[in-house]
Amino acid sequence: MKIIYIHQYFVTPEEHGTSRSYWFAKKLIENGFNVTMVTATNEYKHREACRENVDGIDVIYVQNDYSQYYSRVKKVYSFLKFIFQAVNAARKEKDVDLVYATSTPLTVGFIALILKRIKKWRYVFEVRDLWPEFPIQVGAIKNKYLISYLRYVEKKIYNKAEHIVALSPGMRDGVLACGTPKEKVTVITNMSKGDLFYPREKTDEQFKKYCIDKTKFNVVHAGSMGVANGLMYIMETAKVLKDDMNDCTINFLLLGEGSTKPQLMKFAEKYGLDNVKFIGEYNTYGTSEILNCSDASIVSFMNLPILYTNSPNKMFDSLSAGKPIIVNSAGWTKELVEKYMCGFYVDPENPRDFAEKIIALSKNKDIQQQYGENARKLSLEEFDKSILTNRFLDVITRTTEKH
Repeated sequence: MKIIYIHQYFVTPEEHGTSRSYWFAKKLIENGFNVTMVTATNEYKHREACRENVDGIDVIYVQNDYSQYYSRVKKVYSFLKFIFQAVNAARKEKDVDLVYATSTPLTVGFIALILKRIKKWRYVFEVRDLWPEFPIQVGAIKNKYLISYLRYVEKKIYNKAEHIVALSPGMRDGVLACGTPKEKVTVITNMSKGDLFYPREKTDEQFKKYCIDKTKFNVVHAGSMGVANGLMYIMETAKVLKDDMNDCTINFLLLGEGSTKPQLMKFAEKYGLDNVKFIGEYNTYGTSEILNCSDASIVSFMNLPILYTNSPNKMFDSLSAGKPIIVNSAGWTKELVEKYMCGFYVDPENPRDFAEKIIALSKNKDIQQQYGENARKLSLEEFDKSILTNRFLDVITRTTEKH
């Protein structure tokens, strides 16, 4: 069986980013499938389009620059360009049994639709974000005709798919709301990687390597610094701690890159927030060390209903690392941390609420230990990659065998 796997931002654990597609592709290969990954690259990684064997995965790299710092127009251009590049690369492949297309962006669904039309290849579509609803809610798309068209395309992508994988219960509900039959949708959340993220001794060498003050209670944000993450909330909380509560025990570690980072850094400089550290972007192994040196993890998003459906990769890595999880999104992640007693919710409109609760946590070693142990247990029993890659394999196997 041959699978064409389309993911515009495919990365391995050695690179920074979400490696979900890497682990899914590896599981297919272990079970006798041939996998050809079609993805984008830039001049920093490859000077031109190329084809490589990456740990057994046949990867076709097409040249397509992209940055989180691009303007909206440049991002859209990159998305549209990838449609033509991916279709051109994939259509030349022979003996294809199934296409697996993963968003975001929604434009990846166009690729699957086109290949179905010109090559008659069936496809499974993975919904990582409910587009176009997110850009509509943040005001990025306002034209009513464009909105109507994008919603029509969204429904068509779901309708033509053999099966749909959604990354959260909320995303599943969004897909079902478009008229998709319930039996056609499977929830496979982002995964914990218990063998890569795990509690272990904190060493002086690691604290020094990442410039982390081991005398502080360190709260880490590990992931994108995009608009959706609403990280000004963390900055405002840091300001409340420093100026209003005269606290010098809490540190915030911002791990990652994104379009809002310059704005956040200017805010920190303006108000002298020495309790906020921007520590750069690291691959899986570096991120694992930083999480291990931290005391708690904050999963932050803007306070928008559409973002209540998110399945944040950083949360699952933090669960696996055995860290207390703080969430400020009133969706399924709030229900999760409260149900399994592995963290708590803070009001996204009230930085003082976060400040007061994080001080209380920092002073209670027993609660820290309880949350951490519960987080680790939950990651291993419900979200470990061994469990979720098998669920993914089952979806692909059932879909291919059906025909």
